[in-house]
Amino acid sequence: MTENPEGCTKKVLIVDDDVAVTNYFMVFLMQTEIFEPQVENDSRKVSQLLDNNTYDVIMLDLDMPNITGMEIMRMMKDTGNETPVVILTGASDVDLAVKAMKYGAFDYLTKPVDDEHLLDVLSTAVEKASLQQTIEELPIEATADNLEFKSAFEHLPTVDPTMLRLFHRAETLADGNLNIFISGERGCGKKSLARAVHKASGRREGDCCSVDCTAFPPDEFSGVLFGRTKDWSGEVDDINGALADAKNGTLFINNIEHMSPAVQLRLNHVLHTGEYYRDNSTEILQADVRFIVASTHDLTSSKFQESFSRDLLYHVMVNSLQIPPLRERPADIPVLASFFLAEENKRNNKTIRGITPELMDLLEQYFFPGNMRELRKLVLSAIAKTTDDVLGAEDLSSYSRERITLGSFIDSFQPRQLKEVVAEHILATIKFSKGDPKGAADLLGIDVEEVKKHLNKEGS
Repeated sequence: MTENPEGCTKKVLIVDDDVAVTNYFMVFLMQTEIFEPQVENDSRKVSQLLDNNTYDVIMLDLDMPNITGMEIMRMMKDTGNETPVVILTGASDVDLAVKAMKYGAFDYLTKPVDDEHLLDVLSTAVEKASLQQTIEELPIEATADNLEFKSAFEHLPTVDPTMLRLFHRAETLADGNLNIFISGERGCGKKSLARAVHKASGRREGDCCSVDCTAFPPDEFSGVLFGRTKDWSGEVDDINGALADAKNGTLFINNIEHMSPAVQLRLNHVLHTGEYYRDNSTEILQADVRFIVASTHDLTSSKFQESFSRDLLYHVMVNSLQIPPLRERPADIPVLASFFLAEENKRNNKTIRGITPELMDLLEQYFFPGNMRELRKLVLSAIAKTTDDVLGAEDLSSYSRERITLGSFIDSFQPRQLKEVVAEHILATIKFSKGDPKGAADLLGIDVEEVKKHLNKEGS
């Protein structure tokens, strides 16, 4: 049974019109000595209760007369009440419960509720609320020096205030067992951030395993994730599976948007119950892992309405970390470039002293659509080519130089009306011709009267 290490009870408001249900929950929770329950069978009184009392968590039935649970959720959202809510619902109303999670519900429980699962969900909801409070109290001017686990983030060097605040939030979320969702463009360091969270967590002694949903055919990925036992033919080998490999540690699932609906359903079951089975097996196994999942996409968009489980979505996105792209933190470009250089020096016993100002200027002009990954590849490519003890612009491949030049142009490009561009070009050509309209007209291939017209406009 869930323990209460802090030694203080947590206040729970139970709202359900079924007296038998509320009486059962009240007696059970009182016996735990962890939660202090309060019962309300009349949903019309909930608003006043929330105005006059503070609760650590609310258990809320959706299907009630007078005022429904959904209406109470909307009211809480409108008034800014962020008390975590656990929905109580029948098995036939799961879709409605998932909809309630869009309004901010932490989780839902289907009746009849398993006692141990109830305690786990309530404890996790209280833990999340506590972490959120800690996050809100983080200093605005976050620095690397006041990170408790500074070494956990050493592979993500930064001087950017947004990134430093993200690290503080990540470190706070790491201090618990809640699942985490990381979003960001390709190459921005989602896997590195997941490993940093693992190193800053209480699971750091365990392994941090990672699987990528794009790295395997859909029909093989379930075996990679859950494991597989030999089938009747004996033609396939046993596979432990990532869930078993990450036991007592962390499991990072990247590109989760590519996970098949069947695997999504099984993963959602693991998140709900902690139980799973291997392919070709009916033996129930226990998952003891912390999940960190990542995507480059907005999974709440209509694009994923049909392909991605709404239930799974609102479970994995409860705690989110969004990594800003490199173009939004240009001050990190020289920091990261120097870091990648030092890393390669150490790995291959090289003695390259640094990067020339000319090359650094080129790098800082580029917007790096491939983010940190692209910058690292570019630096390593220059290292492989150089014959000097410093990296210079001449060490870039012709492809890299063209990409940076074109990228810098596109990044700084501002569309203008064609007549403005034409007028500017004609006037520049006149200046080049030292004010000679005939000479400018010959260079431009237009009538001299057209040149004089622009000269007159400029002079008026």
